[in-house]
Amino acid sequence: MTDKQTQEHAAESNTIKDPADWTTGDEAMTGAQRSYLKTLSEEAKVPFDENLTKAEASTRIDELQHQTGRGVAAPQSAPEPGA
Repeated sequence: MTDKQTQEHAAESNTIKDPADWTTGDEAMTGAQRSYLKTLSEEAKVPFDENLTKAEASTRIDELQHQTGRGVAAPQSAPEPGA
């Protein structure tokens, strides 16, 4: 369980880093990245580059998610009155 102080400072966290700053970013992409990137590439009808690094694959995944609409949170509807 997290306390209120931890929750208040969550926005200041470094858990989300720019791929360019990853210490392992120059390693080969992971199997999970490869699989998801291949799927996204097929959906976007663009060539799949199997030689990307972890950092490059992460950036490419973000680009293709935007292009295909995957990974975009659905708009939340307002709660019904009286709910």
